[in-house]
Amino acid sequence: MPAGQKAVVHTSKGPVTLLLLVEQAPGSVASFVQLVKAGFYNQKNFHRMVPNFVVQGGCPRGDGWGSSDYNLRSEFADLRYGEGAVGLASAGKDTESCQWFITHSPTPHLDGRYTIFAQVEKGMEVVSQLEIGDSIDRIELLP
Repeated sequence: MPAGQKAVVHTSKGPVTLLLLVEQAPGSVASFVQLVKAGFYNQKNFHRMVPNFVVQGGCPRGDGWGSSDYNLRSEFADLRYGEGAVGLASAGKDTESCQWFITHSPTPHLDGRYTIFAQVEKGMEVVSQLEIGDSIDRIELLP
């Protein structure tokens, strides 16, 4: 997968463009891309939103308790959670799966604890408007 790979998350509030961090989190990006290509995220919802912190989605059950049928190894690159960082939800080291979140602001307490696999390149104004129940209509990989 080429460095600089991007994806557009088409939400019920508008599009959000992500720069996938292929070099820093290759396994996590590969899993995300595989799920995108399979249509896994189509019509999923955002099930968690904490103002000035995160919005989270990608749960197959829609309630935060679902996962894919496999776990990923944590990939802790030398990255920091700033505004628009996209990380994988986790219940502990090496338990990442399909759920992901976007930070609204710097969140240093997440640094080194959750894999960062993408960065919002465009659409933070959309991220700021997302609420519980808003949908991920589909995710499109850009060439």
